Amino acid sequence: MQTLIARHDGPVLHLTLNRPEVRNAMSMTMARELRTQLAHAEADGSTRVVVLRGAGGHFCAGADFQDLAAARARLAEDWNALKDADAAIGELCQAFADTGLATVAVLEGTVMGGGFGLACVVDVALAGTGAVFRLPEASQGLVPAQIAPRLVERLGHAEAKRLAITGGSLNAEAALALRLVHEVHAAGALDHALADMLASILKCAPGAVAATKTLMARARLEAASALVQPAAEIFAAALLGAEGTEGLLAAQGQRKPGWVPQ
Repeated sequence: MQTLIARHDGPVLHLTLNRPEVRNAMSMTMARELRTQLAHAEADGSTRVVVLRGAGGHFCAGADFQDLAAARARLAEDWNALKDADAAIGELCQAFADTGLATVAVLEGTVMGGGFGLACVVDVALAGTGAVFRLPEASQGLVPAQIAPRLVERLGHAEAKRLAITGGSLNAEAALALRLVHEVHAAGALDHALADMLASILKCAPGAVAATKTLMARARLEAASALVQPAAEIFAAALLGAEGTEGLLAAQGQRKPGWVPQ
């Protein structure tokens, strides 16, 4: 890989954005490599959690302007070049939003562009006290095209719109107050906080996690009344499945279920 460092720790895949010289700016190569790593993790049958973080004290400084300049230069031969470059970020965020694996982001330093989008779609966002979340696009004559829908999902229409049209900048505490992130920790405590969060996630059955994420994604768009019967079917399937059976046996035997790391 050119832009990432990948490390497996048992069922956890740690992916580090590794372009510290440009504060881990999101190139098309990085977006492609992140999607490839996620697809491999989904297919390998052993990965249960994907952790994202950045090298060099920053998470991601947004779009790689060299990529954008190159795409703009190709417009004469490929009118869709700029659209394809932007869509690559949206497709990356969609892949992480749709995955059945648990996802965690450790957010430090600059969080912009595609990095901001990823912060919005992961299941758990942990921020360092020095993290700064920025949406400068409108102040640059641009549009936060792929991030705007993710902000609306995460924060609601009113807060997302306020941030987007003011070129918003949030420190970690403000991001926590808006529930953009779930926890804020001093830089030296982030690894400990991550370890605690991973231990909590790994207590949960992987199939149940995936089914829960799918149901909650539906609940954003469908009325609760419409989900009574589908939810009952999902519950019954879980109870009768291998994980449900193991969970009941473990509870009766006063032991940890088999999916919990020993």
